[in-house]
Amino acid sequence: MAEARVRRLATTLMDATTDKDPLVQEQIYNALCYLGESEPEEILNSCDEYLRQHDKLAYPHRVIILKAMETVVKENIALLDKSTAKVVIFLASNEMTKSKEVVRDWQQAASNLLVAVGQRFINKVMEEVLSKFQPGILPHYFVLQTFANLSVSNVFGMVPFLNSILGTMLPMLGMAKQDHMKSVFCYALQHFSESIQEYLANLDKAPDPTVRKDTFSNEIFSAYEVLFNSWLQHREAKLRLAVVEALGPMSYLMPGEKLEEQLPKLIPGILSLYKKHTEAFYVSKSLCQILEASVNIGSRSLDVQLDSLLGTLHPQICAPADPSVPLAVKNHTEVLRCFTVLACSFPDRVLTFLLPKLESSNERTRVGTLLIMRQIINSAPSQMEIKKPFILSSMRLPLQDSSNKVKRALVQVTSAMAHHGYLEQPGGEAMVEFLVRQCALSPQAQPKKQPLDADDLTSDSVRSISINTLFLLSTTVHRMNNVLWPYLLEFVTPMQFTNALTPLCKSLMYLAMKKQEEGEKASLIRYDLNANLPSPYALTTRLLVVSSQPFLGERRGAAALRLLLVLPRSLHPALEPLWSKRVPLLVEHIEENTEKSLSQKEWEEKLLLFLQETLAAVPDTSWACHLVTEMCRQLSSYSGIPTEKNFLYKCIGTTLGACTSKDFVQKQLQELLETARYHEEAEREGLACCFGICAINHLEETLAKLEEFVKSDVFKKSVGLFSIFKDRSDTDVEKIKSSLILCYGYVAVYAPKELVLSKIEADILKNIFQYFNTKVLGIKIETKDLTLKLCLIRSICMISQAIFNGGKCGDFIFSRKAELVAQMVEFIRAEPPDALRTRVRQRAMAACTSLLALEPQLSDPDRTELVDTCLAGVLALPPETGKERDENGADVLQKEMLYDDTMSALKDLLKRLLQRNLTPHGLQDMFAHLGPWIKSPKEQERQRAVELSAALLGFYLSKLNVSTVIPFFNLGVLTALFAPRCSDALGSVRRDAVDCVYSLLYIQLCYEGYARDYRDEMVEGLQALKKGLEEPDFTVLFHTCSNMAMVIGRRVPPEQLMSLLLSMFEGLVDPDTNCSRAATVIINCLLKERGGVLQEKVPDILSIIHSKLEEVDEEHIRKAAQQTVFILASQHKSVVVSSLLGSSLPFDSHTCAMWRSLASEPTLTSQILEQLLEKLSRDVPYKESRGFLLGSSSERVATLLPLAATCALHEIMSAPESGPAVLGLYPLLFVTLLLRLSCTLGVQLPRSLQGREKRSSSSQGPAPRSLQPCSSAVQTLQVLLARAGSEQVAQAVGSAGGWDMMASPERHHEGIALLAGAMARHAGPRLPLVVKNLIPTLSSVFDSQRVTTTAFFAELLNSNVVNDLILLETMLDNMTGRQKDPCQLVRVLALRGLGNVASGSPEKVRKHGAKLLASMVNGMDDKDDPNNLVALEAMSSLSKLLDHVEERDIQSMLLHIAIRIRPFFDSEQPELRQSSIVLFGNLTKFSQVNCEVFFEQILNGLVPLLLHLQDPKLEVIKACKFALRMCGPSMGCEGLCDMFLNHLREERSLHYGEFMNDVCKHLMQSYPEMLNRLVSTNLFYFKSTWVDIRAAAPMFIGFLVLHVDEEHGHQVDLDQLISALNLLLKDPVPAVRVKVAETLGRLVRIL
Repeated sequence: MAEARVRRLATTLMDATTDKDPLVQEQIYNALCYLGESEPEEILNSCDEYLRQHDKLAYPHRVIILKAMETVVKENIALLDKSTAKVVIFLASNEMTKSKEVVRDWQQAASNLLVAVGQRFINKVMEEVLSKFQPGILPHYFVLQTFANLSVSNVFGMVPFLNSILGTMLPMLGMAKQDHMKSVFCYALQHFSESIQEYLANLDKAPDPTVRKDTFSNEIFSAYEVLFNSWLQHREAKLRLAVVEALGPMSYLMPGEKLEEQLPKLIPGILSLYKKHTEAFYVSKSLCQILEASVNIGSRSLDVQLDSLLGTLHPQICAPADPSVPLAVKNHTEVLRCFTVLACSFPDRVLTFLLPKLESSNERTRVGTLLIMRQIINSAPSQMEIKKPFILSSMRLPLQDSSNKVKRALVQVTSAMAHHGYLEQPGGEAMVEFLVRQCALSPQAQPKKQPLDADDLTSDSVRSISINTLFLLSTTVHRMNNVLWPYLLEFVTPMQFTNALTPLCKSLMYLAMKKQEEGEKASLIRYDLNANLPSPYALTTRLLVVSSQPFLGERRGAAALRLLLVLPRSLHPALEPLWSKRVPLLVEHIEENTEKSLSQKEWEEKLLLFLQETLAAVPDTSWACHLVTEMCRQLSSYSGIPTEKNFLYKCIGTTLGACTSKDFVQKQLQELLETARYHEEAEREGLACCFGICAINHLEETLAKLEEFVKSDVFKKSVGLFSIFKDRSDTDVEKIKSSLILCYGYVAVYAPKELVLSKIEADILKNIFQYFNTKVLGIKIETKDLTLKLCLIRSICMISQAIFNGGKCGDFIFSRKAELVAQMVEFIRAEPPDALRTRVRQRAMAACTSLLALEPQLSDPDRTELVDTCLAGVLALPPETGKERDENGADVLQKEMLYDDTMSALKDLLKRLLQRNLTPHGLQDMFAHLGPWIKSPKEQERQRAVELSAALLGFYLSKLNVSTVIPFFNLGVLTALFAPRCSDALGSVRRDAVDCVYSLLYIQLCYEGYARDYRDEMVEGLQALKKGLEEPDFTVLFHTCSNMAMVIGRRVPPEQLMSLLLSMFEGLVDPDTNCSRAATVIINCLLKERGGVLQEKVPDILSIIHSKLEEVDEEHIRKAAQQTVFILASQHKSVVVSSLLGSSLPFDSHTCAMWRSLASEPTLTSQILEQLLEKLSRDVPYKESRGFLLGSSSERVATLLPLAATCALHEIMSAPESGPAVLGLYPLLFVTLLLRLSCTLGVQLPRSLQGREKRSSSSQGPAPRSLQPCSSAVQTLQVLLARAGSEQVAQAVGSAGGWDMMASPERHHEGIALLAGAMARHAGPRLPLVVKNLIPTLSSVFDSQRVTTTAFFAELLNSNVVNDLILLETMLDNMTGRQKDPCQLVRVLALRGLGNVASGSPEKVRKHGAKLLASMVNGMDDKDDPNNLVALEAMSSLSKLLDHVEERDIQSMLLHIAIRIRPFFDSEQPELRQSSIVLFGNLTKFSQVNCEVFFEQILNGLVPLLLHLQDPKLEVIKACKFALRMCGPSMGCEGLCDMFLNHLREERSLHYGEFMNDVCKHLMQSYPEMLNRLVSTNLFYFKSTWVDIRAAAPMFIGFLVLHVDEEHGHQVDLDQLISALNLLLKDPVPAVRVKVAETLGRLVRIL
């Protein structure tokens, strides 16, 4: 019986192989394999029988069965008996050969089955297959392929058969006419040859160790003759490749003499295939095997074939291999192996062939040759040993190659040579130099277009490879140490190797450290043996200079310093103690910083100090002289590298300072002056700095050399009469003069002050002006050269600073001060007024600032001229000066910096002038110059002037020291100058204006006698105003002006009040309108306490105010108008309210502002609110209006007065000041507005207002509030809550979308519920009066009012607040009374409210349990409930109540409810499924009393609940998880209960298959007798409309079957089950069919 069912299952599955879905086919295959695990022989026999009986079954379906049989055989090969094996072998043999035509998938599957059986039953297989391999008859294609695959899979079992197979096969070769048969013969011969080789290689493990190569040689040769002489010439490419693949392995087995005899034909034949096949891998692989076989027999024929071999193989390497094509890469590898074989046998001839190729004009040829050379060097080291000099000499030409590909290949060759000792030979240095040159390559910009050759290399790639190679050779190849050290030092100083410095320094450091490990002597540089090495002075100079830019060239600074650290003994023995301490600190400083954070000036100072200490540490005075000489020699190398050259000049100056020989110093200074490149700015700067540093120790010599140089022939020969009138690029005298002038400036700064002061006027200035002014025929001609000007200005500035810092400047009278200031003023005046292109202004003002610090004082006219010239030269510049946009971003930044520096210089100059006269008169005098600029109509002039003013006033305050109390007579005038500017159009002016007023008020306090550090609270408040001025709105400006006015009014002395007001009135005509408005605000605030006089009629005044607001909608006007309206309303409230209500709807922004002004005073606001509530309730909210067409429905149209009153309430309550009044009227306001909202659902605007509403919404400016009645009521209710302190209520409703819901007729009740819930949480004490006023509306004849009130009460019952406020009983009675309401929604809401008692007042549920449960049951039985909405609400509410009712109240209804809700489990409505399942879960709490009865209900619901875990709706899945967790404890299975609790947590994701597997395991362990019942219930869901559930049901059954004991398996009606599954196997959804197939496989357990 069981066998029959296994066969039936297998048959069912095999019948389903016709399924077209690949996933289903895969599962059928798996199911058959699963059956085969349990009953392998039965399944194999079933498959055999099925395939024999269904002879016409299409081959794709037969393939599935054959593959399953192969898997079963492989996994159970040790268990198969001979009889079954014989059956399988016979079937597979027949399937394989049934069709004479080749049907690859089918016959391949059969062949694979034979190979699988052949692993153990090789003799049986061979007996069967050999029966179909008869002499003289061409065998089936797959017979041969089976032989070939068997020879690979079972070498030891198959090789003994090969002799006879080959004997039978050879005559057949001539019979093969079709290409595919010839190919399979080749395939077989290839694998036979490979298996024979493997057999011979493992004779010690072979069953027959007597087998020899000779056993097969003759047969293989015979086959070879056919393949080579006949088939290789075939025109079909695939066949030729098959032949080639076979010839390679066959060549190993051919007789030696035969192979030798065939080589002259074989090798050319193979080589000729390269031309016929684009895919060369198989040809190359076979050729390599043939060559290896030839070498193994010591062939002499190869010598003759060598040229053709090399000529054919070489292009294979020269053609680049595409990395994305694996066979192309493999072909390269095989060809290189060929070269290795040839090079080992014919080294001379291979090199003779290859090396000339390096001179080819073809790039690919050169690259390919180098790749082969690398291969040969690495793989044939012994043969190449004596060829090293020859190979090295042949590399000379490639070393000059410019191709990046050749360079890369050459770097790789260099690496190979290094590992094998080539670079130790003469000529190896050239390879090392080449490698270093590649490390020094500069990055090149690549063209944007895609290169033709995708394999093109960039210089960066070559450089990266070279750097890595150099580092590896230095650190890992020990034999390279003596090659690279100290040879690499030769590349440190030449400039062409600058880009290689970092890798060079790193490699040299490692090499030096290795030498130090060998001993002290080994690490010393032997200059006597290495004449080309750079001197100690050259190395020191070079490494020190490149360290000045430490982050260039991959952080070469640290690398250079580390190299210095390991070289001191070689440079000078005395340096080691100092450098071992100092150099690590310098390196640490670099590593602690980034390129941005490192201060270049500080870093250079550290290096120069290090140089000074180095010079001091060497006792030999000549060492410094040699070092200076080397430094000067290297100067020319740094042309084009200005920063490093500048630093080198500083090093020269420092080193010269350490030299004791005066003559040597003068000689070097002369050389510097003669060789300097004066036309370069950096050169001039460096030279001057060098002279300055040198002057520290050699002042007399420095000055003498400068003066002597001017008189020397070198200078004079380029100076003459005509040189002034002619431009010359070669010897630009002006540039030489500029340099000399700059040198004097630096000398003055650096030289000792006690020595230099006496020489400033007599020597330095005299010579400077002598160079600057040239006399021609006795006439002084002033130069226009910009460089000369700038150098003169800088020198004067430096000379002034030197005098000031001299310590005795107070005693030093600088007689030429006025002359120099006048010269600077002329320079400034000569600059173009419309552009800022040079630093003349900035540096001239800086020079004036330095000069002003010196005695004597400037005269008043000179000072006035200086100030006016400087102000005009900077403030009048065009607006975008220094900031205009430019294509070059660097230029933009440079111009911005130039402007900022110029402005900073002007500030410093004016501060210095003000400091000379720090009095009110001095301040007045300064602002007499600045005043016109402050009021300028041009924004840029105003901005700069106020910025200057703020800086000057702050400076004045910081320097002020009042000894006697004196009047600050101009406070009012100055305050009026700046106060209106707090509303300037420019934000920077506004902020600076506040700072100005702030400083003025503190200056006044100082003059009143307060200490300078005294802080006034009101004045300090001005600083807080600045934050709001960055992007101000009108409100911020108003507060700023009024607050400032309040501070000014309280701090300005009485005697200055009039002058302040008079000056402020002048501000009304300010060209900046913002400032004129600010002036009006400040004036109004100052006059506020004088009172307002209102003589006009109230309506007229309101009309005028409104019209003014329409004309100019400015902030200060609006605020003033609001204040006026408030004053009017305090006297005439009724008139004001009536007038404003008569305004046009919708209210414009001006009317709204006027309404809001009425909220200022609580008493007045309460009276106005009461008037508006009266007007709101007096009129009807809407009127019924019928359409003019017959049959059209009527519509509700809002009345105007309540609508206007609602809008007015909104505006008043939106003002924060209305809070107290709103609190007093809160209950009345809330109920009235809630009823207003209820009455406006679906109410339309009058047609006259609809047009206005559209026009208003489309107008420009801020969007007005909605005039729609319902939206207006919602907005007003929101404002009420916010103003009454119930912001949390409004926010809670808003965040849940409740306000939008309230305005929607369909969701109005949901929004009301949100409002009620929020009120209960956040405004509980206000509810009693609200509830009291709402109860009467429950009996309203209007559905909308009943819905609103019921929804509000229903949600209130959700909170305990109704119980606390003693409202519960009343509200319960009202909700119970609504159960018979004609409106379905009211009934639903009433049930919801009754259910909410469970969460709001759970302790009251027991008291009212019977009544509540009765209401719920009645709801579930509601007859007027077509969509089950009332039933749905009843179930949801009942779920909530069950936790709190008495058990005796529920017991009588328990079974009725469980049975009533069971049909809803599979309802089409997901809400019903969810609620019924949740309720079912809750009912289980009461199952203890009627345990057995309710347990039956749990079992009835278990399968639906488990299947609906695959429900398409997430909420239903969550409900099922809950219900199952609740059912778990009642099922009496601890394992199942734990599973439900752990795996069905709501937040946890569920792997359904694994979960069901475990569930079924527990079910079958605890309730095995339930198997048939569970299976039968699942069968019901085979017809489910939901795909996932339809797929889950058979899977459920499969897992049940998987875990049931054999003794309980008989419960299931297998025939019915298999029939049902067979039917479901035809389901249109593949996923279902997959699960069915899987289950069918598992049924084997209960057969």
